[in-house]
Amino acid sequence: MGALAEVAGDENNGEGSRTFVFQDEGHTLGNALKTIISRYPDVDFCGYTIPHPTENKLHFRIQSSQGRAIDILKRGLEDLEKLCDHTIYTFENEIKQFKVPAT
Repeated sequence: MGALAEVAGDENNGEGSRTFVFQDEGHTLGNALKTIISRYPDVDFCGYTIPHPTENKLHFRIQSSQGRAIDILKRGLEDLEKLCDHTIYTFENEIKQFKVPAT
């Protein structure tokens, strides 16, 4: 994953609302992370945009009246990592169990 920054001006909206900028990331991370975070009950809004096709960055917005956006982002990234680990583990287990039928 690339570098992470915040969009200037968000500090006036409180700790629960932030737009994070991921460098060198796109729809793959944005959609997966949005799917996870938008299901949290303490999240009022979650979404992402790719500002321009020629810019290799992702703007990721979190709004919550019950928590800090940075903490929600961290939890979302950790949950996404757990999901990926589970997927890899399940896939590798199935490959070990798979037997090619004799021809």
